[in-house]
Amino acid sequence: MAELTLRPRPLTRERFQRYGDVIETASDHREVMNESRFERFDNLCDVDVGDGGRVSVSIARCRSATNLPYRFDTVERHPLGSQAFVPLTPASFVVVVAPPAESVEAADLRAFVTNGRQGINYHRGTWHMPLIAFEAGQQFLVIDRAGDAPNCDEHGLDEPVLLLEA
Repeated sequence: MAELTLRPRPLTRERFQRYGDVIETASDHREVMNESRFERFDNLCDVDVGDGGRVSVSIARCRSATNLPYRFDTVERHPLGSQAFVPLTPASFVVVVAPPAESVEAADLRAFVTNGRQGINYHRGTWHMPLIAFEAGQQFLVIDRAGDAPNCDEHGLDEPVLLLEA
C-alpha cells in the first residue's frame, strides 16, 4: 500500500468552514473603540464549551520545531468543545483536519497552511493532527474547554501520513 501524502492548501474561510473557523482580521464585523484609536473585530469564532464546561485561555510554546516532510500516524479530537490556536507573533503553521465522526481514516484528512496572521478554531469533534510549529519558541494563544470530563480522544491511523510542504 502506498503511503498517503498531504500537501497543504492555503487556508481560507470557505475551505475550512467544515472543520472550524478561521480567526483573522479580514472581517466585516469591525467597530472602532477607545476614541477611534483602535479597530475591534468581534465574533471571529464560536467558542464552544458545551454543558458543564468553562472557557480556558492558555499559551502554548513550541519546544521543538517541526520540519517538513513530517510523518504522523495519530490524530485527536475534542468531543466536548472547540479548540482555538492563534499565533502570538506572525508565523505560518499547518493544520491537518478531518470532519467530526466516530472514527477517521487517513484518506479523510485535508491539510491547510495559514498565511502567518491567521488563527484557527476547530469545531467540536473535528479530528486534527496535534499542533506543530516551524520555529522553536513560537507561541500560540489557546482557547478551549476546561472542565471535569476528559475532552481529548486520540486515534491511531491504519497507515502513516506524510505531510509535505505547500
